[in-house]
Amino acid sequence: MIDFLVIGGGIAGASAAARLSELGSVVLLEREDALAYHASGRSAAMFEETYGKPSTIALNQASKDWHLNVNGSRDLPRGVMLIGRAADEQDFDHDLAAMKMHRLTLQEATELLPIINKETVTHVGYHKDAWDVDTDAAVQRYVKMLRSNSGMVITGAEVSKIARTKHGWLISAGKEYSARQIINAAGAWADQIADLAGVTPLGLQPLRRSIARVAAPDGHDVSRWPMLFGPGERWYAKPDAGALLVSPADEEPVEPMDAWADDMTLAEGIARYEEHVTAPVQRMIANWAGLRTFTPDRGLAIGQSEDPSFWWCAGQGGYGFQTAPAACQLLHDLVAGTPSELGRETVEALSPARFKA
Repeated sequence: MIDFLVIGGGIAGASAAARLSELGSVVLLEREDALAYHASGRSAAMFEETYGKPSTIALNQASKDWHLNVNGSRDLPRGVMLIGRAADEQDFDHDLAAMKMHRLTLQEATELLPIINKETVTHVGYHKDAWDVDTDAAVQRYVKMLRSNSGMVITGAEVSKIARTKHGWLISAGKEYSARQIINAAGAWADQIADLAGVTPLGLQPLRRSIARVAAPDGHDVSRWPMLFGPGERWYAKPDAGALLVSPADEEPVEPMDAWADDMTLAEGIARYEEHVTAPVQRMIANWAGLRTFTPDRGLAIGQSEDPSFWWCAGQGGYGFQTAPAACQLLHDLVAGTPSELGRETVEALSPARFKA
């Protein structure tokens, strides 16, 4: 019998499986033919310490050392710039304070972003302490850790049935697996997995976010440009391998699916971006969409369900990669019954028990 069966092969499942392999035998099941196929494979790939709710920020802070000194994000500095127009002043002031940025003059901003439109942009905030994340390296690092502890990764294994047994669980996913404990890290499908197990769902909502990869403005090397946000997170743009990613930061409620981008939504996002720069988008190279799955209060859910052998590691929203190191350590500590370094208030804010009626 397996000690821990982890369902979901994104960054949440891969990191959870790796940490739990220190405590016992682990099998990681992924419904697709490759790991990190859905949200984890479509991430904006940034570590931004001040991004998210207080409980998310606590996880970010506890994950920072891993990202910078283990996974190598320190070698990928990016920085974040908030740019807005006169009508955005209220949202701009809120985001500037929340993300602990400092104001830049338009001249200072132009030195970092030469295509900023001085005729439309009136407010600029910036901080340098944000980094690109090598997402593939992060997933593979955790998989290597899992396998070094004799854990198994099985892809193409969609869970179709979960039954309670005297000593744990019987899970059908192409073949049958017996496990003492289940870790539900199934992303957009996590509530469906709970239903199969007879566990109360959390009320998770997948939200579609679309991204366009567009050609860099002629004559510009964008590699050192910061990531750009519009106030209220109404759009963002980020350099990517010599091009730019532009997103309308949309949040369309959808059912769990292999998401695709909506052309009109992308056009609206590109138009918002173009309002702030002097170089319009000339050519779209590619586009895609991913699902950011949130709990009702938009905080992560890490901990036991009402069944003590069924654990949640879900609701990562857009914070999966940057929170993963601390999130999987918290899950490890909860399963092992050891104190967490995060503190009681944060642990309670992340507990799935907060959604009990």
